[in-house]
Amino acid sequence: MARRQDWLEAGLTVLSEKGAPALTIERLCGRLDLTKGSFYHHFTGMAGFKSGLLAHFAAEYTTRYIDQVERSGGSPLTRLERLLTLVLAEEDERSRVEIAVRAWAAQDGEVRATQERVDALRLDYLRSLWREAGGAEADAVPMARLLYLVLIGAGQVVPPVAAGDLREVYELTMRLAPDSGTRNRGRAAGAAATPEADS
Repeated sequence: MARRQDWLEAGLTVLSEKGAPALTIERLCGRLDLTKGSFYHHFTGMAGFKSGLLAHFAAEYTTRYIDQVERSGGSPLTRLERLLTLVLAEEDERSRVEIAVRAWAAQDGEVRATQERVDALRLDYLRSLWREAGGAEADAVPMARLLYLVLIGAGQVVPPVAAGDLREVYELTMRLAPDSGTRNRGRAAGAAATPEADS
């Protein structure tokens, strides 16, 4: 019998490939090659599945990233770079899910409420890193929004911004960070001290 998480992951896949109208018990059972009995073992119905799916989306694409970054430790800017690395490693899948959930949120109040909570949590985390890095309080909200809009917007344009190009935009944005000048000078000094740098 499939685990509850198997159903939820199948739900995100169906959502990202076919959209919210395709989220039916029949389609999910077909995706996993299981019976409705297995579905009802974990969920009381589609309403319960929907709530579980939204919670899974928030945990998988927000809480998991933050928890991994915080466990890795390091300076605020190191953690921010780690966050970007984690997100970009899953950019194709994450972007498809994000687009599908945002489209669904435009039509469904429960989904919209979840998306608002997810956006708020992500922005709060970015603001906290900026403040911890010594950034001006007055800049914390605009900076968090700028970083977030770069990341989310990259997946919305057609064609989406490639991960490598997105990292370049991030690096440009981070020149505004409080100790970015120190970091850049350190990198330049390290490069100058390496003989191969001039070869």
